[in-house]
Amino acid sequence: MWWGAFAVQEQSIGAMLAAARQSAGLTVAQVSAATRIREAIIHGMEQDEYGQCGGDFYARGHVRAVAAAVGLDPEATVHLYDQNHGGVPQPVRASAVFQADRKINVPERRGPNWTMALGVALAIVVVFGTMRVLGGASDQVRTGDVRAASARPSVPPNTPITEAPRPAPSKVSAKGLVTVRIKAKRSSYVNVHDAEGQKLFSGTLKAGKTSTWKAPEKVNVLLSDAGAVTLHVNGKKVKGLGGSGDMVRRSFGPPKPQSR
Repeated sequence: MWWGAFAVQEQSIGAMLAAARQSAGLTVAQVSAATRIREAIIHGMEQDEYGQCGGDFYARGHVRAVAAAVGLDPEATVHLYDQNHGGVPQPVRASAVFQADRKINVPERRGPNWTMALGVALAIVVVFGTMRVLGGASDQVRTGDVRAASARPSVPPNTPITEAPRPAPSKVSAKGLVTVRIKAKRSSYVNVHDAEGQKLFSGTLKAGKTSTWKAPEKVNVLLSDAGAVTLHVNGKKVKGLGGSGDMVRRSFGPPKPQSR
């Protein structure tokens, strides 16, 4: 890759990202739109300030995404970041979180208080006996007026029970589908969304790989390097898409019906 001309020992990662972005003719706003990383964070990264990234884990992800957007090798750039920041973050061991030699105070378990339990039992017996004496004939529960409740709803006789018809699921006809096929001549960042803004793909399309997406009504495509890919929409090649290093944003609709 032609970015290999950068002197790794003389330039920091931030300087490399800034120089690559300027050589590609991209603004910070364009890189932010392609990577979905805030412009303030990208400005800080170009100054080798990663405090706004939220830690090494997220910083490595931001470095990889920005490097791909400006044309650098993402893996090589992340490897250089790890070398400059103490290597790949190590997983946290359970022994560092749980200390076995730490004493845990467990409250002493005491035996039951039999005196209190006996007093409560006697009080219950006295109350129950008093209620039996005063209740008398009222102990008999009247059940004659109680009617069993029916679990089934009452329906007038000869009334048919009908259910509301369920709407048939909507089907998208083949005529309303948009088919987009992209083949990467060299690795390049690609972002694909449907008409409702839902992401179909976002990332680096490796060199030699071909991907196809289908969506109703419209497909929105963002290319960080229009000269690095060939684009077919509804089976037809798109011409004049852009040159090498051009960031292009295009929208495509379904094929137009052929006139008879």
